[in-house]
Amino acid sequence: MKNRSASPRTGAAALLLTLAGCATTQPTTTATTATPAAAANPAAVASTTGGRSINPQDVDRSVSPCEDFFQFSGGNWLRNNPVPAYASSWGPRNLLGDRTQATLRQILEEAAANTSAAKGSNAQKVGDFYASGMDSVAIEQAGLKYLQPELKRIAAIKDLKTLQTELAHQQTLGTGAFFRAGVGPDRKQSTVYAVNLSQGGLGMPDRDYYLKDDPRSKAVRSAYVTYMTNTFKLMGDPEATAAQKAATVVRVETRLAKASKDRVALRDPNSTYNKMTLAEANKQFPNIGLPAMLAQNGLGAAKEVIVGQPDFFREVSAMMKEEPVADLKTYLTWQLVSSLPSALPKAYADEAFRFQQVQSGAKQQPVRWKRMQSATDATLGEAFGQLYVDKAFSPEAKRKALEMVANIKASMAEHIQTNTWMSDATKAEALKKLNALRVKIGYPDKWKDYSELNISRESYLKNVLAARQWNYRQNVKKFGGPIDRNEWGMTPPTINAYYNPPMNEIVFPAGYLQPPFFDPEADDAVNYGAIGGVMGHEMTHGFDDQGRQYDSEGNLRDWWTKADGEEFTRRAAVVGRQYDAFSPLDSVHVNGKLTMGENLADFAGLTIVYGALQKQLDKTYGKGNRPLIDGFTPEQRFFLSWAQLRRTNIRPAALRQQILTDPHSPGQYRTIGPLMNMPAFYQAFGCQPGQKMVRPDAERAVIW
Repeated sequence: MKNRSASPRTGAAALLLTLAGCATTQPTTTATTATPAAAANPAAVASTTGGRSINPQDVDRSVSPCEDFFQFSGGNWLRNNPVPAYASSWGPRNLLGDRTQATLRQILEEAAANTSAAKGSNAQKVGDFYASGMDSVAIEQAGLKYLQPELKRIAAIKDLKTLQTELAHQQTLGTGAFFRAGVGPDRKQSTVYAVNLSQGGLGMPDRDYYLKDDPRSKAVRSAYVTYMTNTFKLMGDPEATAAQKAATVVRVETRLAKASKDRVALRDPNSTYNKMTLAEANKQFPNIGLPAMLAQNGLGAAKEVIVGQPDFFREVSAMMKEEPVADLKTYLTWQLVSSLPSALPKAYADEAFRFQQVQSGAKQQPVRWKRMQSATDATLGEAFGQLYVDKAFSPEAKRKALEMVANIKASMAEHIQTNTWMSDATKAEALKKLNALRVKIGYPDKWKDYSELNISRESYLKNVLAARQWNYRQNVKKFGGPIDRNEWGMTPPTINAYYNPPMNEIVFPAGYLQPPFFDPEADDAVNYGAIGGVMGHEMTHGFDDQGRQYDSEGNLRDWWTKADGEEFTRRAAVVGRQYDAFSPLDSVHVNGKLTMGENLADFAGLTIVYGALQKQLDKTYGKGNRPLIDGFTPEQRFFLSWAQLRRTNIRPAALRQQILTDPHSPGQYRTIGPLMNMPAFYQAFGCQPGQKMVRPDAERAVIW
């Protein structure tokens, strides 16, 4: 489902490589057995202090950790935490999400109740945006009133020229019609901004849903047609007309899907970098009207564009001429309306959710306040994110997080220096890139300025459209100016993190730096296995199969020797084959190529973080004098913390969609995949050759 009621991301945000969610729960205490090595250590003292964030009762002791660590580490939790009706998957991360939402809801309701806030202030805008979104009575009464000006613009299209004008306008509304155009760093000249064009325009989650005829794809396609037909009927069309319009949209979008690159192909940053002069682009795609579009949208000074997928844009150009104008108007109307379900009467949102149900298996729609909280965060996140930081993120937490990142960075440097297969020339460039890595923790040093965004309580739909256009203007303003290295691609309450290649930066919002992901009171083993694993993951994204193609300054440049590049590719392919073999459902396999970057970041990140933990433990306890906590050694707690962050129950429909569309592997394989390659894990739990968690040396991946 396309639910873009909040401001869409453009430009550089599309380059973010993000980490999927993971979390743990709070502990209780119980006894367990240690590894033989730990049990033989007379200095190891059983303790239940400092054991926060690991819950031994979640461990399924009927399963050997060396046979299935996913079930061992959290089998009891998985049995006791089924997926709620309103969700498609459920993991400990959701529990933190609920807690964060409760905090944000309190902030938002206080802002909404404050009708005397100074006009133009962040408090007024946050309060009015949320209040307008929660006023379902006004939304019902308005119907399509506030959408009519946009519908009339589309209806007025009569020829190619007016079509081009409206297409440019649709870009500012973030509907996603046909393609995306935005401003972001030039990936081969990262000190300047460039205009980037990328494929888009599909209403279903992936091109394959249009092109495949397996039962799953047919079911989603059928539900999509029903969704469109019912929505057009809500807009006033008779049944036959609505069905005809739905068929038109499917036909137009199928043509776009056939021209679209698949998700694996999109992972190659060089193939999606096609810089050309605006004159050349206009020659190749004459019917899109790029010069006029850019001029209309405030980018008239641009002389060059970076085209992600030239073949796709050639097809769009052909469609502008070949498709009946009436059909393209129907498509544009659908793209607009389907991007706004929560801003329209309830019947529209209900139809959108029914389509989503077929994709995800969710049983009921999230309550409105949760949807409006999410929309407000996406639209005005840094305005009320400041209030969230005051409530939820201490200076001590930031200090501790920065200290951990520094230790992990030092471990990464050591792994680069001692690497046995990389040449000195490549090592020097890798260390240069690591040393140049920027780290952002908690919240921006400079907050976003919303002064030019007008928000009122008159209409939620008007607010959404105003916010989208403001967001587009903010993006366009960057062109021609210096690179803004203070900008964040996530809001402070976000429970996530990312690595941004052109900026060569890793970013950890305050929302992620909360228990149980990160707890300044927890022991080092738990924190290094939890948020430390995330930090290592994001840091090593700079050296995964995509990130390694960017240099220390964020430029897309091959800084590897030919032999080293080939050796990296050979070693990475071993990881790809391992994940290809994972099959969570009958006839459904993980796509090792699609998930390559995230799998490499999990594996490499955990490897370097384990090294950082060992140094921290030596510093704290000395050699060989490490206490047990709840019967677990620090090494065991490290791996348990990693695993308990990733335990997930997921509905089969959602799992199938994840495997098709998500660059992250399912939680169970993110848990066991890296560990099966790590001798440190074998040693921690006394695993022996022949057990399922132990890969034979010839099949084991070794990178860093």
